[in-house]
Amino acid sequence: MGTQASLCLADYVVTEAGFGADLGAEKFFDIKCRKTGLVPSCAVIVATVRALKLHGGHDEKALTEPDAAAVKAGMPNLLRHIENVKKFGVPAVVAINKFYTDMEEELDVVKSICEENGVKAILSEQWEKGGTGAKPLAEEVIKLCEEPSDFKFLYPDELSLDKKIETVATEIYRAGSVQIQPSAKTKLKKFERMGYGHLPICIAKTQYSFSNNPKALNAPEGHTITVQDVRLSAGAEFVVVLTGDIMTMPGLPKTPAANNITLDDNGEIFGLF
Repeated sequence: MGTQASLCLADYVVTEAGFGADLGAEKFFDIKCRKTGLVPSCAVIVATVRALKLHGGHDEKALTEPDAAAVKAGMPNLLRHIENVKKFGVPAVVAINKFYTDMEEELDVVKSICEENGVKAILSEQWEKGGTGAKPLAEEVIKLCEEPSDFKFLYPDELSLDKKIETVATEIYRAGSVQIQPSAKTKLKKFERMGYGHLPICIAKTQYSFSNNPKALNAPEGHTITVQDVRLSAGAEFVVVLTGDIMTMPGLPKTPAANNITLDDNGEIFGLF
């Protein structure tokens, strides 16, 4: 309802789909668009130099240190996300969420490799420059929205629930196999007997990896996705699939940012950044 209302009030509506294109984007396409009939005009894949360095093997505690080689080594992760979005037939652009510690050489690596793979990478500098810093990205989004979209779902409604899980696992996560625990298999069959087999699936998985192992960084493939449990959300009209050792609580930092935000003696706010 929120999106439909927004479309009545604005020329362009942006949905922040959540952690990782393998999670947020897939759910937006396969669940939200399926249920609402909405057809997305384009997708913005957000990337950071820091994350790419981490996926490229750089020390997690030193991600502000320059390392263009690590950025290049981590690019398969971003390219995987780009490939996945393309499977839905939606035009895409990469937004590089720029930090002041990013070096030009590192940014150039991202831009050039994305360009080699047919996708533009645009600097997004709204953190530093406000709305002006996001203008180039907005202009590219408008341009892409004018291009034709060949949007399609990853799987049809009539596919069985276990096959829907297998499709997402193999096509998006690039798993080699799916292991569904016996109790979860029993529940899936029960849901289908109850008439819910047509529902889409909502997979709960770590956002740190394409696998269900948060330590398997970059672009792993051929791994096994383990389904521990499934839950029916009949009102929301989807089936929740729990993989690995995942919690369904929101992803929050161990130390809230609010702990560092306060006022000085002059009433000025500090600790925001």
